[in-house]
Amino acid sequence: MFLLRIILFPFSLIYGLIMAIRNWLFDRNIKPVMKVDSAVISVGNLSVGGTGKTPHVEYLLRSLSQQFKTAALSRGYGRKSKGFVEVLSSAEVTQVGDEALNYAQKFDGKINVAVCEKRVEGAQQLLQNHPETEVVVLDDAYQHRYIHRDCNILLTEYNKPFFRDFVLPAGRLREFRSGKKRADVVIVTKSPQSLEQRQKDSFIKGLGMPNSVPVFFSEIAYGAMISLQTKAVKKASEEVLLVTGIGNPQPLIEHLELTSKVTHLKFGDHHDYTIKDIEKIHKLFDTFVSAEKMIVTTEKDAVRLLNSALKTKLADYPWYFQEMTVKIDDESKLLKKIYSYVKSNQ
Repeated sequence: MFLLRIILFPFSLIYGLIMAIRNWLFDRNIKPVMKVDSAVISVGNLSVGGTGKTPHVEYLLRSLSQQFKTAALSRGYGRKSKGFVEVLSSAEVTQVGDEALNYAQKFDGKINVAVCEKRVEGAQQLLQNHPETEVVVLDDAYQHRYIHRDCNILLTEYNKPFFRDFVLPAGRLREFRSGKKRADVVIVTKSPQSLEQRQKDSFIKGLGMPNSVPVFFSEIAYGAMISLQTKAVKKASEEVLLVTGIGNPQPLIEHLELTSKVTHLKFGDHHDYTIKDIEKIHKLFDTFVSAEKMIVTTEKDAVRLLNSALKTKLADYPWYFQEMTVKIDDESKLLKKIYSYVKSNQ
């Protein structure tokens, strides 16, 4: 791996330089930045994935929607459609993407959800359709600089922080580490439970953020197992076949291994499951000898599996998804900060 990084490093410098020039053009107002008629909160990261963005976006949507008319705008990664599409809970995952559909189904009309690869165009259309909207949450938009944002939230994973990473292709960063300077808030994700203050202080020092930028630490809070077929709730079985198509499944593996024997089948992020995939999964599951066994997947994977022709193929097997949320230290301080950005725009 070290040798490969050395070989790829010159290409990383070229890519990083291109991104640095692009950022310089935005910083000097040579490239235009458009402000829309609502507050805009952006959630994103410097890396290409695996920071736990989706549960943090859900957390913000849930919190903001309790006080403000809230909407979510995503690119709609993996969808086959183009342009602006408003997302209903009954939408096809192929037309809107799994993350946006997950938000629409989870909040079921309490917020408005849309996808558009051009964020300015998407936000303008969303506000035209729903002029009562007070705040738009941009999903994975840290590098989408054409739209003005009132608050830029930067996520970085505790075990894979951006300050120990390299720019693509030698590493996983989308731009140089200096991109951190655009952050108004930093959330360190997937932090260990009961993190001591000295450990937090050490990590914050590594981030190198100015004192004016608050840093929060979040950890994953796992809930129950929810049946894909019946929505029944159950504890993890003695033996688990874990099926994932997400950026970083390691925290989930470690959680399940606390109570179960885990076999993991890993697919690529946002994987589009096929009949052959399901047959392979079921064939492996049939080899498990334990009477107490189940197939576990993530909520994002469940959205793709249930919103396709594969749904009927799952019926004869015990498929469950692992419920998860995030728990943030000093939550009241974070929400006060976020709310202040929204109120200042009113």
